[in-house]
Amino acid sequence: MKPQSVFLFVAVVGLTPIALSYGYAPVISLDYLFEIDASPVNVTHIFRAVMGLYLAFALFWVAGALFKKYRLPALYSLVVFMLGLAAGRVMSLLLDGMPHWLLVVYLLLEFGFGLVGIKMVHKEQSETV
Repeated sequence: MKPQSVFLFVAVVGLTPIALSYGYAPVISLDYLFEIDASPVNVTHIFRAVMGLYLAFALFWVAGALFKKYRLPALYSLVVFMLGLAAGRVMSLLLDGMPHWLLVVYLLLEFGFGLVGIKMVHKEQSETV
């Protein structure tokens, strides 16, 4: 299996529990993890929508891992997704201050996956020429 496919699968395995923690049972998980009250319907709705977005990207990354024609677009989307999340978290750090330690871990992972994703894009592009 190509390193790019393995990388996409690793991202899916790492992202899926985070997605589910946001949206499967947000009232329970968000209170437990971050002391966030997700009981208002609007808050639950937003977090379930975020879960759907995360899982949709994860499915696309699985397709990219399994099918060559989707691999490069999946890698590009992973880079945009991860670095976009990281940029938002950095903005929040600057504007809002220090969040829960787990969210800082997410920031480091997202930044790392984004950078490795860029390397995987280059590797995929060099192999398709």
